[in-house]
Amino acid sequence: MDPKMPALFVSHGAPTFALEPGLAGAQLAAAGRALGKPRAIVVVSPHWMTRGIEVGAAARPETVHDFGGFPRALYRLQYPAPGAPELAERTAQLLRDAGLPATLDSERGLDHGAWVPLMHLFPQADVPVVPVSLPVDADAAGAYALGRALAPLAAQGVLVAGSGSLTHNLYEFRMGHEEGAPHAREFSLWIRQAVLDGDRERLLHALERAPHAARAHPTAEHFLPLLVALGASDEGAPATVLDGGIRDSVLAMESYVFGRELAIAVEGQEVAA
Repeated sequence: MDPKMPALFVSHGAPTFALEPGLAGAQLAAAGRALGKPRAIVVVSPHWMTRGIEVGAAARPETVHDFGGFPRALYRLQYPAPGAPELAERTAQLLRDAGLPATLDSERGLDHGAWVPLMHLFPQADVPVVPVSLPVDADAAGAYALGRALAPLAAQGVLVAGSGSLTHNLYEFRMGHEEGAPHAREFSLWIRQAVLDGDRERLLHALERAPHAARAHPTAEHFLPLLVALGASDEGAPATVLDGGIRDSVLAMESYVFGRELAIAVEGQEVAA
């Protein structure tokens, strides 16, 4: 197997994704098996946003239940993956070398944007995980630059993952919406085509140009991890779509593997780019 890891964007959905994996969870589980076990994972989540960039350096990061009002069973879940303090320092140095000031946080745990999708990808929790924060003032160019700074980790067998959501309108999610609302699908298909075309310029301007972009993302933070993953991958490399469908009419659960074509089997069906 190629020791160089691809990069990954994953839609982590609502916290209940941990208990209700559905098609998206099955896709992530199959992708984890197809990818093989990385040496470590560096994950950027919009549920850890800071001024500047911080890198989690805890040896045993706790499972953070950073949400309220969900079923009690959700709060009992743990994802006891080890940390990787040395990798955290190396990650912070890569960011500094790229002109992105970064500091270490020796106590930071894994928020649900990190541990929920990782439960499906690597359920044994035996791959070290290093969380990296998303700057509060990040824009598309900044998120992409963050990914570019992390790109050298792939050659060391490290999987760089951006965890967000392909669509993220909490108002519509909480209030409910008519069944089969088309805007989330139209936005998702536009993004998917740009990913398969390798059109980085289009993706960098997606929130300005894609259909229904303002409705799909009233704020940008859950889209920016896609650009982190894009930046962490090689230009011109293939991509694989993991179509997890749309939940609650408005939450698109699509994920992307940037840098490798995978053929994976989900419930007897082949899924490939």
